[in-house]
Amino acid sequence: MGSRASTLLREEEIEEIKKETGFSHSQITRLYSRFTSLDKGENGTLSREDFQRIPELAINPLGDRIINAFFPEGEDQVNFRGFMRTLAHFRPIEDNEKNKDHTASEPLNSRTNKLLFAFRLYDLDRDDKISRDELLQVLRMMVGVNISDEQLGSIADRTIQEADTNGDNCISFNEFIKVLEKVDVEQKMSIRFLH
Repeated sequence: MGSRASTLLREEEIEEIKKETGFSHSQITRLYSRFTSLDKGENGTLSREDFQRIPELAINPLGDRIINAFFPEGEDQVNFRGFMRTLAHFRPIEDNEKNKDHTASEPLNSRTNKLLFAFRLYDLDRDDKISRDELLQVLRMMVGVNISDEQLGSIADRTIQEADTNGDNCISFNEFIKVLEKVDVEQKMSIRFLH
């Protein structure tokens, strides 16, 4: 299968993906091999069902939300490039990237882009704010039936009360950033990809 991965991915595509995502050549070819092994339809794209076969996502309470993040609005397939763009949010920020030229577009794995990715997991209706109902739905996904609705409501109310600075009873992206100001998002939202 390793030979299949390298034959179907052209060198120029690898170079473009490297520039766009920051992954190394070997990481891209390894992830392409994983992508093709998940591609049960062998059509160069992954469906939601392909992702649901990944055991770690199947048992994750936010698995469906994470899977949805791979698919642009209205799409039900994702190609390798889209797959890599989403995975790039979880690439650790290397020391040499922290002092890079900031006039270039922000890397997908920047703190802001990691936070935006996390924010979108909560913003279920994609209206750029997290309502109490959305927060409740995500909390319910995470804790299941282990906490009463009354306790969940209390957690949601307190969270919104602490985060909401403009009084609209929702959490905007800027409010979300402010709340997570002291959280080591770079560490918590990183996956070590083998070199």
